[in-house]
Amino acid sequence: MKKLIYIGFLLIFISAFAQAQTESPTRTSKGESYSRKSEYSMTSKKSSKKAKKAYKNSYTGQFDRKIEEYQDRMQANAKKYKKMSKDMKNPQYSDPSYFGHKTKPKKRKPGKKKFCKECQIVH
Repeated sequence: MKKLIYIGFLLIFISAFAQAQTESPTRTSKGESYSRKSEYSMTSKKSSKKAKKAYKNSYTGQFDRKIEEYQDRMQANAKKYKKMSKDMKNPQYSDPSYFGHKTKPKKRKPGKKKFCKECQIVH
């Protein structure tokens, strides 16, 4: 039974392949046949549009877009990190006496020190 199914598929495949091979170029209304060059140029124009569209939708096209997006993200991250390192040189971040404050806390007399809500230290 399986052999009959395989033989049937084989016959269908062979007949479809044979029909594709025996097709001749179509004739114009005057009865002239297309030349090879004109036939090739017509199919190449159509196939180039299809090829571009197929490439745009294909896996390789998607992969290329992903690579470009990755490179754009890496450049943006490099720019961001460069700016962050530049900002870290400010005394607010580099000087330990700032305790995380934007401006340096005032040094008060021992009797007038206040509790700081920002850094949880009395100064």
